[in-house]
Order: sequence, then structure tokens, then C-alpha cells
Amino acid sequence: MISPARKIACNVLHRVEAEGAYASDLLHTELSARIKPEDAALATEITMGVLRWRRLLDFLIDQHLKKPVAKLDLPVAIALRIGLYQLRFLQRIPPSAAVNESVELVKIARKTSAATLVNAVLRRAANEARVPAEKFVPQATPLVERLSILHSHPTWLVERWLKRLGEQQTIALLEANNRAPRLTCALHDLKRQEEIFAALKHAGLRIEPGNILQSAFAVSGGSPTRTESFRSGAISIQDEASQTVPLLLDVQTSDRVLDLCAAPGGKTPPLVRAAGTNGFIIATDRHAHRLRAMREQFKRLQLTRVRLVELDAAHPLPFGVEFNRILVDAPCSGTGTLARHPEIRWRLQPEQLKEFHALQISLLRSALNQLAPRGRLVYSTCSMEPEENEQVVEEALRGTSRFRRNASNDFAHGNLKDQLVPAVAPESLFDSHGYFRTTPGPLETDGFFAAIITKC
Repeated sequence: MISPARKIACNVLHRVEAEGAYASDLLHTELSARIKPEDAALATEITMGVLRWRRLLDFLIDQHLKKPVAKLDLPVAIALRIGLYQLRFLQRIPPSAAVNESVELVKIARKTSAATLVNAVLRRAANEARVPAEKFVPQATPLVERLSILHSHPTWLVERWLKRLGEQQTIALLEANNRAPRLTCALHDLKRQEEIFAALKHAGLRIEPGNILQSAFAVSGGSPTRTESFRSGAISIQDEASQTVPLLLDVQTSDRVLDLCAAPGGKTPPLVRAAGTNGFIIATDRHAHRLRAMREQFKRLQLTRVRLVELDAAHPLPFGVEFNRILVDAPCSGTGTLARHPEIRWRLQPEQLKEFHALQISLLRSALNQLAPRGRLVYSTCSMEPEENEQVVEEALRGTSRFRRNASNDFAHGNLKDQLVPAVAPESLFDSHGYFRTTPGPLETDGFFAAIITKC
């Protein structure tokens, strides 16, 4: 017998590799109400753990193979990774269970001929499970390669971070990327906080306050999507830095607001609520299926005052009006979300940063052309890379005097300040150049960047 948790983890990991799917989306589908909470927790732990630590796991497995694990049949490689992850990282799992169930996984995948190999490799690995991984890396290994192996990241990404951030900050970032992120929610009506928190606690969830926003909170001990508070639209799951970005627009009642690249729609609701009943809100995306998913999300949140438009915002926009507020939450590499979406680190290639840069320039320029005089635009990404952040803003604004990039002290009041927790000053969220930044680790958020631009 194979536990439901390991079956689910194996299936999700296979689809992530074979189909290019995202683990978080697949887990959300697989972990229905019929799955026991303890099985759901273990399936999530194994899936995300294997994805985060894949390079180190493969490096250690390769010590016992004649050919690299990456060249094995995919079901065999996944079974080995699942087994070794449990042996090295999950102290409460008996080694015999980790080994035996991995052997069974290759059998049900019709790779019975590999069962002996999986059994032998994992039994040897079980004997070494308490030996620090550092012991297996040759002393002469260059620093960038050593860090890449031990912290399980692509070499090219670690190399660029070392050049820009230095060794200490790079290690801190690598460590943050390998920690399970806080599961953070947005509370949509702060006046109902006591009532909603009581209901969530009654459902068995543990609650911690937000590190940035009064309306943010972290949950553990279960899935908030299984609660009535989620189903009724009182809360949503959203990273705290992501929740903060829409507040930078400081939307006022009756504003005309444009949310470009809006899917999956997490940043749109606060814009709609801030604009009020007299506001005019348009949210766009280039993919019809993502707009359909947004429409379902907005039904849950009981948001009706928003128009959804399918368009490619990299081209001139078709609107006959200018907007007081525009949010450009641009598609990006996602290097600020490697803890939450660890598969990104294995898919992203360095040449893609140039492709994203070109797309982001087009998006920002299209949006700037639609901004009303004295209007405000926020350009944001969940990337840590300069090519997608400040370099995009600087290039888009070069040679024009019609726009001004705002300094952090311009936002000491308004929506942002009013919603921060008392311990956080607005200016602490901006760097010395006036850009909004969060880094994985210090505030337990994803890595976000935002620039605030006004039209003269």
C-alpha cells in the first residue's frame, strides 16, 4: 500500500515536469475535502520540498548511480527524489517507509525493472542521511558552484546574485527561498476582524498578525479555502507584499482605474473597493481563460463594479478615456517567488530576462500613454532582477519630461500609511532610490518591486 500523500506528491511532481504545470495549482485541485488534513500536509511538504531541493537531491543520488539521475526515466527519478527528501529532511518519517513506498511508486508507474535500483540507492542513502551534505562536495569546488549545489539553485542565478548582492546577502536569499513561505491571507473588511478570526480559529486554524498590513494575517494548521470565511468572500489567500502593491496607487472615490495584466485578479479587489460606487474600473488580460477565472473569483468576492477586457496591453490601448490610476503588474521571471513557486528556478533561462524586459517596456509605455494629467501609475513585478525593474522604468521614462518618478516621502500619507501595522513606517518599504521593494526573508513575504510614476 502507498499512502495517499505520496501518491499525490508523485502525480503532481510528474505533471510539473512533464506538462510545465505549477505545483501550487495542482495541489489545490488534488487536495479536495476528501483528503485527510494530515495527508494534505504531507503531500504538500514532499512536493514543495522535492522541488526546492531538487538539485541537491540529484547531486546526492548521483553519488550512487552510473549515470545522472536526470537521465533516468522520469517516474524513477521522481521516486528517488521523494525517497531521499524524506530520508534527509523529514525526521519523523521512518526510513523503511520512505524507501519501501518509493519502490512501490516505480512499480505502479510500470517501471518494475527499476525497483531494485531504487531500493539499493535509497538504502545506501539512508545510511548517509545524517552526514551533512557539505561532506560530499569536493573542497576544490568554486564558491558559486558550492552554493548552487548546497542551496539547490541554478548556477547562473547564484552567480548573478553574488555579483550584485555579495556572498552574505546571496546566502540569506538562498536560505529564504528554501523555507516554506507563510500562508498569508487578506481580510477584506477590517471591521469584521474579530468575527472572522473567531470563525477561522473554530475551524482549527492558527492565526498570526501580518508583518506589514493590518488587514493581512497568516494561517497555519489547515487550509483557509475549506472555511466558510473563504467561500463567502470575507478573505482571500495573497502574499502580503502583493497585498501592499495596490495601496501604492492611493485610489480615491470616483477614480477611473485601469488594471493591466490583472490576472489572476488578486490586486483588483482593493482598487474596486477604494474607487467606490462611482468609480470606473477596467481589468484586462490577454488570455480569455484567465479572465473567466477572474470572473469566478469576483463572484465569490461579490464584486460587480469591474469590467473585464481581453486585450494585449503590449500594443496601443483601445480606450477613448484617460485613467487617474493605472496598475501595471507586469509578467515577469518571478524570481521573488522561488519559495512559493520553486519550479520556476529550474525552468527560467538567463536569456528570458531580455525577453521579459522588452515586453515590460512595451506594457509600461502603453500604460503611460493612457494616464491622465496628475494621474498616478504603479509599475510592479515579483522579480528581483534589475532588468525587469528599475531598468524598465528608467528606459521607459528616458527622454520625456511629462512624467515624474515619485520619491518614497511622497507617500507618507494616504491609503498606504493608514493600513500599515504600527511598527512599519511607509518609508521603510522603499529603497534609497524611492523604489518599493520587499525581499524574501526579513518580512516573510515574496520579493516585490514597484515604481510609482505621476504625470505632470
